[in-house]
This record gives sequence, C-alpha cells and structure tokens, in this order.
Amino acid sequence: MTRCLNCGAERAADVCEACGLGSSAAEFALRKTLLNRTAIFVLGALAAVAAATHFPPLDLDGVLIFIGVLFFLTLVLAILVERRALRHLEVEALKRIYFGLVPVTWILAGLIWVNGAFDRAPPQMQEARVEGKFSMGGALPSRRLVVTSWRAGHRIERIPVDRVNFNTFDKGDIAEIKVQDGLLGIPWVADVYHR
Repeated sequence: MTRCLNCGAERAADVCEACGLGSSAAEFALRKTLLNRTAIFVLGALAAVAAATHFPPLDLDGVLIFIGVLFFLTLVLAILVERRALRHLEVEALKRIYFGLVPVTWILAGLIWVNGAFDRAPPQMQEARVEGKFSMGGALPSRRLVVTSWRAGHRIERIPVDRVNFNTFDKGDIAEIKVQDGLLGIPWVADVYHR
C-alpha cells in the first residue's frame, strides 16, 4: 500500500479514493503545489533579507547566514521530493517537512520587521573605534564598518552602513552608533554618525 502524492491518503489502487486522482494526475498536482510553495518560500526569503536590510540587527551576519542555509536546504528538500515522486517512491514525510519549512522565512521577516518598526524605546548612542571596513558588490551590495564592540563577550561589531557613511569613515575614526533595543529584544542599528 502506498500513499497518494496529492493528498497523502493511503491507496490500494491507482486511483485515490480520498481525492479521486490517478497516479499521473497526483504527480502533476504535487509538482504544481511544490512550484507554488517554492515561489512563496522564495518571496519570504527576499522579504526577510529586505527586513534585515531596513532594520539591521546587530548580529546581521548570523541572520543572513541562517536565511541562506535555510534557503538552500529547503530547495534541496523540494528537489528531493520531486525526484522521489518521479520514481514513484514515498514522499509524504519529506513533503510535510518541506511544507513546514515554507512559512519560516515569512515568520523571520515578520519578526525582524515588527522588532524594528514598532520599537518606540529611546535609542542608545554607542561610541566605537573603526577597526576596518568591508564592502561586497553585487545585486544587493553590502557595506560594513568593523568597529570595537561595546557588548560584553564581543570583540568586534560589523555595522551595516550606506555608501556615503562607508566612504566618510577611515580606520581609527570614532563612530557614534545609534542602537535601538528592539520591540522583541533584538538590538538593531538605527544610524551611524561621525563623532
């Protein structure tokens, strides 16, 4: 006895009694569902990156690495489900895991956005010495100031800045960093100034 690729119900014949689809139609329905949910997942990943760019957490690198790893693992899982379906193997468990991972990027995007957009606490100004600069081009350019950390347990902070601020700071300069606590307790960088 196998499970229907469309609805997951157990079926003894070629036509599923629960949804009424044959093997070929169920495979087509699964592929369509995978394609639609993958599109939703990719849009969520883009929304999470956009939210992290607009309200950058102090640990932005960790957030972006998590989004990237989640993105590729989920896409690999979708490909694995599709390939197993082509060979008429069981996909129900993998399919459920994949469907469970689809909203994670949207949840992360919402958390980052709510954390920054609804944060009404007064900002804290932190002074830090610029130890270096990092710039990466591409479709989504990234510019960071590497500064001494004011947090316990951290040696440096990588502060995202725009192109203008990136060009005005040099190694050894003192930067004033406006840090917000965040509504959900995730500190984020509101702005960076010269002292």
